[in-house]
Amino acid sequence: MGRLVATTWHGAGATGDNGSARWLVAVDGSACSLRAVAMVAELATREKGAGVDLVHVQPWLNKEAAETELPRRGWAATAQARQLLDAASVPWRVHVVMGVGAPEITSLADALGSRGIAIGSRGLTATESLLLGSVAYQVVHLARLPVLIVR
Repeated sequence: MGRLVATTWHGAGATGDNGSARWLVAVDGSACSLRAVAMVAELATREKGAGVDLVHVQPWLNKEAAETELPRRGWAATAQARQLLDAASVPWRVHVVMGVGAPEITSLADALGSRGIAIGSRGLTATESLLLGSVAYQVVHLARLPVLIVR
């Protein structure tokens, strides 16, 4: 494509290993997505070697905007989630991708070999849910692995 479409960061203690001991948590900065992070952090602390992959999906940006905005927006949107995981001493990775929410989330979970997907029941605005349909609803129908929806 000739443009940046995804970026990944590894937090302290995170490994590049894929595996079934890692949950993928969709993060958009909403209170529901942060509750999903907290719930998965609690689950991860109960299992040795468990970790969390955070994913933030951005709508398509043009080539020039993608180079600077994609990493900046993703890093900012996941700041509170990363703080929660650091406080719980849970290793994390952040994946920021461009595209449509549910297909990108489920595709990444499959590619990473995730244990399951955790997602908040509501995103940032009710209007977005009405116009676009619920991302959580779409993830449930597209996913081939367990999905944890957190209110």
